Amino acid sequence: MSGTKTDKIRKHYDTVADTYDSHYDHHRGRKYHTHLSGHLMKALPEGGNLLDIGCGTGLFVEKYIKNGGCGTGLDISEGMVAKARRRCPDCEFLVGTGEKLPFDDCSFNAVSSVLVFSYVRDPVAMLSEVHRVLEPGGSVALLTLGKKLITRGIPSLYKIGEKIKIKHVVMKDFGEHYYDEKEMYSLFDNTGFAEVDVKWCSFAHIDMIDPIFSLATKVEPFVEKRVPQLAYNIFVSAKKE
Repeated sequence: MSGTKTDKIRKHYDTVADTYDSHYDHHRGRKYHTHLSGHLMKALPEGGNLLDIGCGTGLFVEKYIKNGGCGTGLDISEGMVAKARRRCPDCEFLVGTGEKLPFDDCSFNAVSSVLVFSYVRDPVAMLSEVHRVLEPGGSVALLTLGKKLITRGIPSLYKIGEKIKIKHVVMKDFGEHYYDEKEMYSLFDNTGFAEVDVKWCSFAHIDMIDPIFSLATKVEPFVEKRVPQLAYNIFVSAKKE
């Protein structure tokens, strides 16, 4: 990740650390994040030793350890890490980036990342590091905004929102890269992962207003299974042989 972009992302999330949970852990945000987390939970070992890259305030780590696992979180924002430590005081949280993980080889049997991969400047470096720190047989699951017709205009919206100074948790121009299925399969295959599975999920978006959000959540399972073209997040799971 380039220094300029990294610094911009870090400063933004330091700024929103105190309000982040009001977006993702309240009302629609809680339902949205829980739905996303459910996809990862199914792909990761229950009761495992988890590393969550881009952990934010520890929302996913908290969900994972409630199912009997233990968790470690990594984030580039000191403010977010401080919030995560208060949320899960028995877990370890560190400041750092996914491209250079401060952990020994084969340290975890589960690695997760929620809504972060699009920010990563060097995805090959991150996945190589994930492969290194995973135990043989360990699992990785990540979810991020994908490349689709309905997401193509988002970077422009973020640029406009930034120029007119809209205050929003994620509405910033970070130069994200969105991935499609072919790119994800290629990235994971080329970094040595096996059993790579890529699918689309998420139809009810956090920023939908009620009652549209409630309606979208009701039809979301059908959309994900039967009409994945309407989903906008791309989910990848894989194993280290």
